[in-house]
Amino acid sequence: MIASAQTTNSKVAQINNKLTVQSQNFADDSFAIRSLDWDRSRFDIEFGLRNGTTYNSFIIKGKKLAIIDTSHAKFEELWFKELLKNVNPQEVDYLITSHTEPDHSGLIGNLLELNQNITVVGSKLALKFIEDQIHIPFKRLEVKSGEFLNLGTNPNSGLEHNIEFISAPNLHWPDTIFSYDHSTHVLYTCDAFGLHYCSDEFFDIDQKEIYDDFRFYYDCLMGPNARSVLQAIKRIDKLPELKTIAVGHGPLLHNQVNYWKGKYLEWSSNKSKGNDFVSVCYISDYGYCDRLSQAISHGISKADAQVQLIDLRSSDPQELTSLISESKAVVIPTWPVDSDNELKKSLGTLFAALKAKQFTAVYDAFGGNDEPIDSLANKLRELGQKEAFSPLRVKNIPDPIVYQQFEEAGTDLGQLINKKKNIASMKSLDSNLDKALGRLSGGLYVVTASQGEGSTFRQSAMVASWVSQASFSPPGITVAVAKDRAIESYMQVGEGFVVNILREDNYQKMFRHFLKRFAPGADRFADVDVISNIAEGGPVLSDSLAFLDCKVSSRMETPDHWIIYGIVENGNVSDLSCKTAVHHRKVANHY
Repeated sequence: MIASAQTTNSKVAQINNKLTVQSQNFADDSFAIRSLDWDRSRFDIEFGLRNGTTYNSFIIKGKKLAIIDTSHAKFEELWFKELLKNVNPQEVDYLITSHTEPDHSGLIGNLLELNQNITVVGSKLALKFIEDQIHIPFKRLEVKSGEFLNLGTNPNSGLEHNIEFISAPNLHWPDTIFSYDHSTHVLYTCDAFGLHYCSDEFFDIDQKEIYDDFRFYYDCLMGPNARSVLQAIKRIDKLPELKTIAVGHGPLLHNQVNYWKGKYLEWSSNKSKGNDFVSVCYISDYGYCDRLSQAISHGISKADAQVQLIDLRSSDPQELTSLISESKAVVIPTWPVDSDNELKKSLGTLFAALKAKQFTAVYDAFGGNDEPIDSLANKLRELGQKEAFSPLRVKNIPDPIVYQQFEEAGTDLGQLINKKKNIASMKSLDSNLDKALGRLSGGLYVVTASQGEGSTFRQSAMVASWVSQASFSPPGITVAVAKDRAIESYMQVGEGFVVNILREDNYQKMFRHFLKRFAPGADRFADVDVISNIAEGGPVLSDSLAFLDCKVSSRMETPDHWIIYGIVENGNVSDLSCKTAVHHRKVANHY
């Protein structure tokens, strides 16, 4: 039986208010240790976290005992203290590693020091990554889709725990496997279906409360791998039953499993429509290649273009040839000068598969011993490839500003790939309807937002005209933000923004400045006078008529825009005698 989050089985330990550990039985012979990181504010490709995160690990007790994933190294003391309350490390037979990012594998070396007889189970690539991480010999078992690990029958419950493995590469690392316990019908998925949400609720009790974080997590980490998500769901659908998804981050999904799985299917199906896609190549476990490639991919996805992440270390040569040759554009990282033979072969396959005049782009992996990026860019020019965007250079350890630049470059590329499709969509609207809708007028505004502090401080802005008051109490407004706008990433639930209302008698300068295209990472406020200390959400334009300082309360999705509902927390008017600038259009199929 599933225990509730309030039962006496639930235990909580803490080292301070920022790091706590929660443990609980959640299925027959199945136990979870959840490491709660309450104050973590940034993760992976540097997207913001409004509710912290968790790192979940699991114990299954058959005749033999298996642990699925460990935790982040920062939880060493708390995690082992909780583990020792429930199992003797000397009795652990297997450690199943779903994938090897440090937030899930950070304590593998420590566990093996307590018991060198533990067999580490994982994909071929995962075992190689662990070898490189811990630098000590260990017993290993390589598994792939369709293979089983039988833990035997638990003498108390009488249940036989037979674990089936499902390969799920690129969700969101190339080494990922899922594990399915046929006796409890629990699927262990690590990153997939997870969310960065920290609370004492053990399960998905409140769908509305966690939905925004679940969707944001998908958009950032899983959306760029929509094709891989669909393949994984096909494999999941072949399982006999699915009662619980034991995720690596956030609450376990038990109350609404089909709903969450259905959302992954819906979103991934929508992202996989059409034939044109961009291949973003990366080299797993090298420099910052993984996260930089994710930032580019997320930007491409924001422009409603399809993207396929390709790990050059693990891709099958035939699959690599097919993907590269079929791509509308290919993004390539710098690679280590001292590459091994396997990586050299993949690079040779990649360049051989490029088509004449195919869009290509390059970026620094920042691995410490990279092939010079200019040499790579020149090589592609000599091959006659078209440059999709200027080389993305990384001169220091990537920070949020660098990730923003990479994301914006990806968005520009997505818009380039979709140019013909977008033109066709504009022309498809009935002429009379187009002109009638165009008669809807609105004010002229500049929406601004900022994030970070010190060296990581960054800000963004956009021109808006689809702004309306939406509520009296509390005072609230809605802003329509196109999905491919850079500022959209700043306007997540709980984050702030400012609506600068432009003056009727003096709006042209600001309107033209913020309406122009900016290069990826460019400072949108260069040569613009701003007041930066009167609104929490972002800068206030000195030339604006008024400003509204807002905090995002909710978001509603439309096909090409997000409708942002914000609570107005502060505001002022500089000139009560002046009117708001008004935007009149003739047609409705473009701004």
